[in-house]
Amino acid sequence: MTAFRLFLAALGLTILLYTLPVIANHGMDLLPVFFGDIAKMDWPGQFNVDFSTFLLMTMLWVAWRNGFSVPGLLLACLVPVGGGMFTSGYVLFLTFSLKGDMAAVLLGSKRATALRG
Repeated sequence: MTAFRLFLAALGLTILLYTLPVIANHGMDLLPVFFGDIAKMDWPGQFNVDFSTFLLMTMLWVAWRNGFSVPGLLLACLVPVGGGMFTSGYVLFLTFSLKGDMAAVLLGSKRATALRG
């Protein structure tokens, strides 16, 4: 579990350290670039479409594991804004709050308890 937690922390930190200079050099105006690349129908656009599917799947997972509750839906809305930085931090938080119970991390506490009978 320690290695997994370190991995999650490293992912989040890497994204943060990469993002800060990008924002400093190019500002926060990501959407025109992101969707512009998609409109060009080239490899950067293909990557953005692929990445978008991962964001959508992650949003669905966050909402689902929280039972589509209001807090879960609000958390899911953070996925497209925070991407991997949010998701790595969220999963890292869950590993601590759920004491390393990966079934509960992935499924939510109620489903993990029901699974165990």
